[in-house]
Amino acid sequence: MAALDFDGVALGDEVPEKRHLLTRTDLVRYAGASGDFNPMHHDEPLALAAGQRSVFGHGMFSMGLLATALTDWAGPGSVVGYKVRFSRQTWPGETLVTRAVVVAKREEGGRKLVELDCSLSNEEGEQKVVGSATLVLG
Repeated sequence: MAALDFDGVALGDEVPEKRHLLTRTDLVRYAGASGDFNPMHHDEPLALAAGQRSVFGHGMFSMGLLATALTDWAGPGSVVGYKVRFSRQTWPGETLVTRAVVVAKREEGGRKLVELDCSLSNEEGEQKVVGSATLVLG
């Protein structure tokens, strides 16, 4: 992958979207990798008894999907700031779609920085994660 050029990035540019069909296997894999074994993510009867419609995805898994779109676009090590708010649960069977848009550019301390507004939604447009990121280019 060629390095992203700060001067070639313009306000309004969009990061290529990523799509991911969330599966129960994702939940099991993420639980094992993260150590987050909250039963709401894997125990269907318990999730239903708690008033949920099913088991649901880990928030940090969703955050990671969104971050992956950013690093796929700008390269490893490019994210120097990242803030998100979890707005809705993710459910197995949903296709999750990333969106990130360049909203500002600046040079600071010799670094070329790009600010993005970003989100993760399902295919119906229901936002699951909303946030912002700062990336260093070059």
